Amino acid sequence: MCRLFGFRSAMPAAVHPALVTEKNSLLIQSREHKDGWGIAAYGAEPLPLVAHGVGPAHSDPDFERVSSRVSSHTVVAHIRLASVGAVELRNSHPFHHGRWTFGHNGTVRDFAKHRPAVEALISPSFRAHIQGTTDSERCFYLFLTRLAARHPLEHSVPVESVARAVAETMSLVAAITDQPGMEGPRSAMNFLVTNGEVMVASRRNRTLFVSTGPTTRNTVTELPAVGTQVQRLIVASESLCGGPYWATVEEEDVIAVDARLVFHRWRVHELAGGDLFPPVNPGAPRNAA
Repeated sequence: MCRLFGFRSAMPAAVHPALVTEKNSLLIQSREHKDGWGIAAYGAEPLPLVAHGVGPAHSDPDFERVSSRVSSHTVVAHIRLASVGAVELRNSHPFHHGRWTFGHNGTVRDFAKHRPAVEALISPSFRAHIQGTTDSERCFYLFLTRLAARHPLEHSVPVESVARAVAETMSLVAAITDQPGMEGPRSAMNFLVTNGEVMVASRRNRTLFVSTGPTTRNTVTELPAVGTQVQRLIVASESLCGGPYWATVEEEDVIAVDARLVFHRWRVHELAGGDLFPPVNPGAPRNAA
């Protein structure tokens, strides 16, 4: 159980209110989600600047110090309530590899039992980068495995390919952990991923909300229309301030903005299909997106 925050904007902006001063900021939420924090921000360089802590964000002065200094067009923040893996720095989100940053809210069902099967889906070159003991980090490298089968990770990548890799990761993990007729909760996989240009988020068995900022209308209950260019997109596990401009992401949805901040939305099953279950061969030619 964790909490996610993602910010993507046409212009760099401060995120201190969302992280610290809003009525339901991540700092406030960290009173419950107390097992570490992380903030990744993108600036002029392609690689993000990432800071982590292992204590509760609300009692760690570094969280507020880092938050107050961040002014960026792309930010991912995370507070953790540990479910898989010890409370230590290597298990703090967001995880990052090259240009890519990834956070997870949720838990892979019976991860200790299913860990070998999940790791077998990750290409050896990415498996070598795993440092911690969480289900989340393995989902990240499975996502990178799927994406790298289509595109070089160091270049700009079409948003649909990123969304497809997210959906494939969800579907592959669920195929291992969520057997027909099982009792208990399904694997929860709210993912948030970005390379500083595109930002993609998924919802599965946890709440997820989206805002494009304050509005003059009294209420907003719907996501932006697909194809709409927005000035900013905010993604959060909970609405941050109780305002009327948070829309609910539907279960099994993947939402995104591309590099031009055009809004996209898919169903997981629409993205994950076809050649999903044959194992990925990292040495094989890349498929078309």
